[in-house]
Amino acid sequence: MTKDLFERIKDDKGPLGKWADKAEGYFVFPKLEGPISNRMSFNGKEVVTWSINDYLGLANHPEVLKVDGESAATDGLAYPMGARMMSGHTSYHEQLEEECAEFVDKEAAYLVNFGYQGMVSAIDALVNKEDVIVYDMDTHACIIDGVRLHAGKRFVYRHNDIESCEKNLKRAARIAEKTGGGILLVSEGVFGMRGEQGRLKEIIALKEKYNFRILVDDAHGFGTLGEGGKGTGFEQGVQDGIDVYFATFAKSMAGIGAFFAGDKDVVQYLQYNMRSQMFAKSLPMPMVKGALKRLDMMRTMPELKENLWEITNALQSGLRNAGFDLGTTQTCITPVFLKGEIPEAMAMVQDLRENHAVFCSIVVYPVIPKGLIILRLIPTARHTQEDVDETIVAFSAIRQKLENGTYKEIAETIMAQ
Repeated sequence: MTKDLFERIKDDKGPLGKWADKAEGYFVFPKLEGPISNRMSFNGKEVVTWSINDYLGLANHPEVLKVDGESAATDGLAYPMGARMMSGHTSYHEQLEEECAEFVDKEAAYLVNFGYQGMVSAIDALVNKEDVIVYDMDTHACIIDGVRLHAGKRFVYRHNDIESCEKNLKRAARIAEKTGGGILLVSEGVFGMRGEQGRLKEIIALKEKYNFRILVDDAHGFGTLGEGGKGTGFEQGVQDGIDVYFATFAKSMAGIGAFFAGDKDVVQYLQYNMRSQMFAKSLPMPMVKGALKRLDMMRTMPELKENLWEITNALQSGLRNAGFDLGTTQTCITPVFLKGEIPEAMAMVQDLRENHAVFCSIVVYPVIPKGLIILRLIPTARHTQEDVDETIVAFSAIRQKLENGTYKEIAETIMAQ
């Protein structure tokens, strides 16, 4: 007799889902309320907020709110209706693409509705079953999901390990020679969990030995790195070597949408072959006009990026001086590495939020290995030195309780209930 599909779902809720009864509404799906800022409300209490991807502090900037509001009032959230290919194309969409391409020094750009869906669809469009994909093992879930759609061979290399990358490029080259296909290498400009820059300069140098194209997801580098916030490729001096450049509006630009940029013929190919855009409603006008305003502010207000890095340096140097392990971050992303199991992490984060009024994201298995906890902090241009000082004091207090077993005892009591 055929098994009921939902029996498995009831029995196995997944590595995170199994904690839903104890974690939902607090540790996962938490409700941060109030205007997006360095301090928001959680459970009715003001907390220092380190979990908002508003790097440049544009989310509630008066100039941004003005443009967003005016467009919503005049254009509405529905316009343009339909997919861009059929009925949802406007001169503003074209203007945004032209300005994005110019900003990142590429020939052309293509606007997409959401970064996640766009990346999945772009990978699917760029390769066929004869081609081979080579990718970093720590790439974002949107890249992993795009790779899963690939009907051909794919090889994963150890994170930021150039020797492993080259080894897998050799394997890919042997297969591509047999199939008559090509090679797509995918990396991130900035890896979102650990804050490390992808080793783009070394990877691109391998083009002298291997015939491949590189797609770079620069979601966290766009707006934060390089001259004028132009991204990781500019930071490392290799923007010309990036064949397909991707950035999202959901981080530095505090909006919705994303874009791909590259040579005109490649971008045009994406326009006509990315299924997630061909068959999806166009990005609404307030998002497009709002992105144009945000991009203009990035170009003309260097103080936004300067403020971001001033607070980033204060936070990271302060944590390191207090003895915390931040790994090898080279960006604004500030991961604090601690050792403990998931129940201990839950007790620790509850203490951090309730008794120290500090809110940050918690990262545990299966995103990272078992026994490891990352408290992930995202500094913004809105944060202050007072926020930094309070956070370091709070982190020092919770570290002591984690190391002396207090959280383990609390966790055991909770789990026994």
